[in-house]
Amino acid sequence: MNWYLQSGKESDIVISSRVRLARNLAEYPFMTKISSSKANELLNKIKDITPSIGYGLKFIKLSDMDDITKVSLVEKHIISPEFAADKNSNGAILINDEENICIMINEEDHIRMQVFSSGLDLENLNNLSTEIDEKLDSILNYATHEKYGYLTACPTNVGTGMRASVMVHLPALTMTGNINKILNIVNSFGMNIRGIYGEGTLSQGDIYQISNNQTLGLTENDIIKNLNTITEKVIQQERMARKYLAKNSIDLEDRVYRAYGVLSYAAKLSSDETKKLLSYVKLGTDLGIIKELTDAKVLKLYLYNNPANLQKYVGKQLDGYERDIKRPEVIKEIIKSKN
Repeated sequence: MNWYLQSGKESDIVISSRVRLARNLAEYPFMTKISSSKANELLNKIKDITPSIGYGLKFIKLSDMDDITKVSLVEKHIISPEFAADKNSNGAILINDEENICIMINEEDHIRMQVFSSGLDLENLNNLSTEIDEKLDSILNYATHEKYGYLTACPTNVGTGMRASVMVHLPALTMTGNINKILNIVNSFGMNIRGIYGEGTLSQGDIYQISNNQTLGLTENDIIKNLNTITEKVIQQERMARKYLAKNSIDLEDRVYRAYGVLSYAAKLSSDETKKLLSYVKLGTDLGIIKELTDAKVLKLYLYNNPANLQKYVGKQLDGYERDIKRPEVIKEIIKSKN
């Protein structure tokens, strides 16, 4: 089963974890300076070594993917929105069937290796990314500097080249009015907290991405340890806020059941409205208020609410209005399903 349809450790609050490593090859210019022919040469070099990397990785050129497939990967946070939108034919991904490993080729850096997991699982992801990185390092010639470490297109990634992140669901902190205080505390600890699609994006449905903002002067283990520490503090604060809300159980149950009622009976729903409703429904399911849903169903509702993945689910292309009509049908189908 794909990682994003599974529950993990602390998954009532931590939806997913990711570790990303940025790497460049010494013999090629950075992507900002590379010619199309050199970028294509690099692409073919990676394609040739794909079988020797292992992990069931398949090489797929971006130009061989339709737009809905590309956007569906963005919605799953597997590739970046900028990469999907780039019409450059020299982009590609290496991806396995579970989609918990995805290596973007010729994005901002030559290689952006990513590993994913549901819940809070940063140590295991660090081990997996190190394993894949060492395998690639034995085959390729990385661009490194004795003092600065791995060299990257953006100076903020120099050093380890690592961005570790967690996606967290914080509805109770929002409802109690404490979310801004928590966001400020996270930032003061040298972490970034952003919307669900990373830098420059807003939170949707009370979901935030927390990641390290320092890559130089720290080891990979330091980054993972620091992010784990701050995430555990955020989990603690969200759980305290949930306990506080539970004291006024009628008010909380009213919000949760209203959201569940709209999801269950609406005839037309936009993606944004569904995200807001799902935030309450997930909270209600995690707290045991909604007995009719399981974690697995909530994860499916989140995935297939998204426009591209909704179209993948129904197997045809739909315009915006058609999606808003089809969305409640799919939601009802998932709610009533036995799994």
